[in-house]
Amino acid sequence: MGHERKFFGTDGVRDLANTGNMTPEFALKLGRAYIRHTNARKIVIGRDTRTSGRMLEGALASGMSSEGAEVHIAGIIPTPGISYSIKALNADGGAVISASHNPPEYNGIKFLGPDGCKLADEDEYAIEVTMQKDERNTSGNVGRVHDAPGLVEDYAEHIASMLEREALIENVVFDCANGASAMSVPSYNHTTGFSRKGARIISRELDGFNINRDCGVMHMEHLTDYVKSNGLAIGFAFDGDADRVLISDGKGRIIDGDIILWVLGRWLKRSGNDQVVVTVMSNMALEAHLAEEGIKTIRCPVGDRYVLLSMRETGAGLGGEQSGHIIASKFTSTGDGLCTATLFLNAIHDLDEDVSTLVDRFGRYPQKLTNLTLKRPRNEVDMNAINDIVASYQQKIPNGRIFIRTSGTEPLLRILVEAPEAKIVDDMSAVLASKLEEYC
Repeated sequence: MGHERKFFGTDGVRDLANTGNMTPEFALKLGRAYIRHTNARKIVIGRDTRTSGRMLEGALASGMSSEGAEVHIAGIIPTPGISYSIKALNADGGAVISASHNPPEYNGIKFLGPDGCKLADEDEYAIEVTMQKDERNTSGNVGRVHDAPGLVEDYAEHIASMLEREALIENVVFDCANGASAMSVPSYNHTTGFSRKGARIISRELDGFNINRDCGVMHMEHLTDYVKSNGLAIGFAFDGDADRVLISDGKGRIIDGDIILWVLGRWLKRSGNDQVVVTVMSNMALEAHLAEEGIKTIRCPVGDRYVLLSMRETGAGLGGEQSGHIIASKFTSTGDGLCTATLFLNAIHDLDEDVSTLVDRFGRYPQKLTNLTLKRPRNEVDMNAINDIVASYQQKIPNGRIFIRTSGTEPLLRILVEAPEAKIVDDMSAVLASKLEEYC
């Protein structure tokens, strides 16, 4: 994966807002370094609903324009909305100010290239190197900063155009996590006709402090309870920047990224796609189901950037994560919750699927994820010693698997255990958590 990056994680730079690596001063320098490295002349910036977003937006735009770039400010817009806008405006790149699924007190900055995709690790490392040189444009030639508030509606209408007319159903609800999708879903519903079908939107006043708070993909009980109590057919929940989606069936059960990939994989196979990229976190049941359909499963590291990289390397047209990041390359360049929801509706119509039976039929292997808090930097964790320990325990569950990794966005060591029996999973998770705690 190249050089070790100091500031960038698996999804950009992220920290508590106005501290550490997420201050206005840091954002200004980061924006300046991005332009100096890429020589981009036209940039689109978007943000989610966090209170700190405006503060960082101004600083980031200042850094970029100080290097001569023309900056278009889209305001509150999903991450995939920026990806779409880059191509629509023929821009050289973009930036999103968001901490995605993290609590409101966090924020982050991630960059996209001219193709609308996240930058490669090597580019992020080069931006860090450039930033630390602290060079600046002294020519006096600075770029203009423009407001571009209509881009979110353009994006929503673009996604709406993908919905097959026959797939338009009643009794749908969208949980916008009090985040960026609260600005795109109303336009989407109006354009598709969902508004006329009585579609509902769960979103409180966007006060900057309630993004992801007891709602969205991080708190699915908010959606599942709503779907059950209102007798709805299906519900879609997004995260703060709406690059991922999870679904509730009419019984209030969660349809995660693995089941979504199972449905979309079968649907896209009709048009010739017979490979699906998943991460190391995906359930082993997904591989088994896709194999039954003659679809090859390819595993890659966690992070939608690595999903996309693997898709490019293998030619796969579909990839994603259990967490709900889904990329269908024919339709989008990055994880896109609203696009995924749209394609899912198309797929269940074309496949004549009964959504209420998907969870039962999937039959996932019992799986448990345990998080241990790191009290030292990620790069100081002795992963070689940890992997040696894991290898010895892996032999005890030959029909299951153990996977350990450090989080790219939070100070956590993640322990995933998966096996055919729940008791084995619980017992092994407890043993490993106790054994590995000293390394944290």
